[in-house]
Amino acid sequence: MHRLQAPEPGWVETTDVLVVGTGIAGLTVALQLREAGHHVTVVTKVNIDDGSTRWAQGGIAAVLDPLDTPEAHALDTQVAGVGLCDPESVRVLTEEGPARVKELIRFGAQFDRHPDGSLMLTREGGHHADRIVHAGGDATGAEVQRALHRAVRRDPWIRLVEHALVLDLLKDAAGRACGITLHVLGEGTEDGVGAILARAVVLATGGLGQIFSVTTNPEVSTGDGVAVALRAGAAVTDLEFVQFHPTSLYLPGSRAQQPLVSEALRGAGAYLRDGAGERFMVGRHELNELAPRDIVAKAITRVMHAEGSDHVWLDARHVERLPERFPTITAYCREAGIEPTTDLIPVAPAAHYASGGVRTDLHGRTSIPGLYACGEVACTGVHGANRLASNSLLEGLVFAKRIAADIAADLPPQSDPVFGGAEQKVIDESVKGELQRAMTRHAGVLRSEDSLASATATVQELSGRAGRPRNVTWEATNLLTVASGLLRAATMRRETRGCHWREDFPDASPDFLGHVLLGLDTATWEAL
Repeated sequence: MHRLQAPEPGWVETTDVLVVGTGIAGLTVALQLREAGHHVTVVTKVNIDDGSTRWAQGGIAAVLDPLDTPEAHALDTQVAGVGLCDPESVRVLTEEGPARVKELIRFGAQFDRHPDGSLMLTREGGHHADRIVHAGGDATGAEVQRALHRAVRRDPWIRLVEHALVLDLLKDAAGRACGITLHVLGEGTEDGVGAILARAVVLATGGLGQIFSVTTNPEVSTGDGVAVALRAGAAVTDLEFVQFHPTSLYLPGSRAQQPLVSEALRGAGAYLRDGAGERFMVGRHELNELAPRDIVAKAITRVMHAEGSDHVWLDARHVERLPERFPTITAYCREAGIEPTTDLIPVAPAAHYASGGVRTDLHGRTSIPGLYACGEVACTGVHGANRLASNSLLEGLVFAKRIAADIAADLPPQSDPVFGGAEQKVIDESVKGELQRAMTRHAGVLRSEDSLASATATVQELSGRAGRPRNVTWEATNLLTVASGLLRAATMRRETRGCHWREDFPDASPDFLGHVLLGLDTATWEAL
């Protein structure tokens, strides 16, 4: 058990269940627990709507067509996961998914429908049936967040604490989770550090994309939940499997969230060009710019490395009615000073989704009693080595319901925390940019023994730059903690599988049909 270097808690609150995170997973857990009659406190790092859910352009995959089956959805999921999906987790996801989507509609979410009122189902990559529900075309996440936010705000027994950074898990004498320490801006003592005690704790803190310099994740996605779990001694697995979207809008000097430039624009005829203006995808794949995402992302990264550039170019100048057909992308470009009808658009691969995280069972329970995890922070076994499109929002819904049911069935009385544990020194916030650049260049789309060793050396050097305890240094420490774990896992997995690509081991190997289990400073192999 480790804990961040931080002041002792200056204030204490209690609640039945504590949920950390306010995306689809966290808010669904809270609402389901309220229906079971429990008092719930939800904490979030900034504001309730600042997580990843509202940015989800895709939809929610679920078997809602009578001609579709959960078995077909499960098969598509397992194919995408390249041998590492847990079959029972996938069965739970696909069989229970339709009912969870209907509950989301009951909470107020409004999805796109045909004139006769039936749900409009579409298809995305990797699916062999129309099973994706959308809202507002490409604004599903925003609609889901709106509905859940409204439902939570209406319930007086859900206490929402915003501007709260979780620091560490609290355990009782028996090793059971019994609360967290956190820093709340403006609360309690001058430094704002306090504790919330609870009979169960749910981590729903989202992803870890901000360990990379180019990511579609919001600025709050700094892997806090995974770092908390590692310090607490919970099992973490599959961190090496991070999906990269091939084309995000490259914003020079930015370390924040990068807007997506949808592959639909390439579908409309846009070309990828290198620094000399040549179409480098021609001849690499029969579909040219519309090759699968991993192939496009690899090709772009190789060009960037060869040219020493941070981006390549997307040429959409010849696309007819570009502003009318792609208003969101056009707006993103113009806000950045790019006129896409006359200018080339700078694009680069961006970290998009973490398939791994805190290991859970079918009820969202982690290896620490009383601690649950849900959403992108969790590794339920559903995604394996590569997430199937639109399964992520569904996973949050399905396992949030299961967590709430498990907690409601057996919620023990509040126990007293045992404060202590080895102190983890905090890292100065100045390391953030160097860490992100090193991870993107050496542990991003393309990896090798040498590149991972370079990134590891950088992490080790940065870990010596101590800072004083405060929000930005706690966050930097979390970033470094999670990046270190990812590097250990990626180094151990000497193969290419799913979204983990090793240039020195370009094929999948039966010797690596298993999982890397991570501790704070350890990595062990678990074969299937």
